[in-house]
Amino acid sequence: MEDLLKVGVITTTHGVRGEVKVFPTTDDAERFLELEYVLLDTGRELRRLDIKNVRFFKNLVILKFDGIDNIDDIEKYKGKDLWIPREEAQELGEDEYYIADLQGLNVVLEDGTEFGTLRDVMETGANDVYIIDSNEHGEVLLPAIKECILDVDLEKNTMTVHLMKGLL
Repeated sequence: MEDLLKVGVITTTHGVRGEVKVFPTTDDAERFLELEYVLLDTGRELRRLDIKNVRFFKNLVILKFDGIDNIDDIEKYKGKDLWIPREEAQELGEDEYYIADLQGLNVVLEDGTEFGTLRDVMETGANDVYIIDSNEHGEVLLPAIKECILDVDLEKNTMTVHLMKGLL
């Protein structure tokens, strides 16, 4: 399991006083109100940025960080990811998983046959869709619903699925 979880991506600056617009990659953007800091992936290191102020604009979060008071101090980080340590993450409910934990799972059919590897999760309005790379079928999109996803075992790194008619 990953030690860090991505919570957002800096999209652009906001104003000239060092604020940034962040596209949240968490289900609940309000989560930023509870965070004291984020870790900025500069490309060379993870830099701790203490959060001074949080505002919301449309689907974006506007963040102000302590010690960054000029557009020039933050502009170079456009497109960079913001992370938090796993211990700062929100607790999940039953049958909820962090995307980072699902990526790379071995996907097997209900009869135990190897099917592929879960590459990514597409978040849609109705339900998530799992993107699975299958050796036999190429890219397969599988809805994350109870009828298809029978079991997720993070300790064994496997997901057991049922392929409904018409999915292949």
